[in-house]
Amino acid sequence: MDNLCHTLAGAALAEAGLRRRTALAYAACLIGANLPDVDALAYLRDPLFALSFRRGWTHGALAMVALPVALGLGVVAWDRLVRRNPAAPADLRGLVLVAGAAVLSHPLLDLLNTYGVRLLMPFSGRWFHADALFIIDPFLWAVFAIGVAVAAWRRGHRADAYDAERPARIAIAVAVAYIGLMVGSSVAARSIVRREADEAGIQPVGEVLVSPLLLDPLHRSVVLTTSGGYRRGTFGWIGKPHLSLEPGLTPRGLDDPLAAEAAHSPAGTVFLGWARFPAAVIRPTDPPVVRLYDLRYAGPAGGWAAVDIKEGQAPVTNRR
Repeated sequence: MDNLCHTLAGAALAEAGLRRRTALAYAACLIGANLPDVDALAYLRDPLFALSFRRGWTHGALAMVALPVALGLGVVAWDRLVRRNPAAPADLRGLVLVAGAAVLSHPLLDLLNTYGVRLLMPFSGRWFHADALFIIDPFLWAVFAIGVAVAAWRRGHRADAYDAERPARIAIAVAVAYIGLMVGSSVAARSIVRREADEAGIQPVGEVLVSPLLLDPLHRSVVLTTSGGYRRGTFGWIGKPHLSLEPGLTPRGLDDPLAAEAAHSPAGTVFLGWARFPAAVIRPTDPPVVRLYDLRYAGPAGGWAAVDIKEGQAPVTNRR
């Protein structure tokens, strides 16, 4: 999810009660909720390296232990060297617990979209994707923001702890219920899409993508993997749930000798290790350029989820 969502989730956790654990707990919640995205620094090297590194080491199982400890130690160091308030010192154990909850919220939210996350890193590079929420979800923004704002207002008007924290707790409960509904919707939609595709004689093989759309929980975009290539379409819940497919087939193109050579290059190996619905197209330049792209986010015309590979030259990707 986007970093505004992560920040609001961290603030909701703080206002729900974690802020009372120790001094500087609120700061630990906000930083911890965003800390796994420190891997965005991989873009300083190059975008292709970032594809291979992001949502892995800093989002995986080992990081869920290491990052809270590192954050707790960092906050305590700040408290001792800069803040210097002996009357209300920050407690390392409390900070690690608070940071642990905030840090864990990050990959759990990232799991919900189509980009996914490698939850088991560094022990396994397997990607997990729930395909339940669009990467930007204004409904979650609103739920968390309202809960945080009302809780802060009540706290400012000296309400007791339970009354002050209740709006944030309600917001978290509503967010969890909404996420559960969207996950259930995703699972059900994928089942219906497979059934209707089978009935239409398409017979999907491998993975089926039923992707959420921005501000439209009643429709989803669809990518079907077939033996001949990809079929694209839309799925809608309005009226009778139904699948509508676009005419024609998007070829994978990876069997072309030039595409196969590009796929086995270092850049192609990195890209295809990340892509879920990979395809290739040969650009008629001199020499020819192979464009590898992922149908989740790009098409033959390119986009950020594409890489152009030409023999003897560095690959070119867009930033993400």
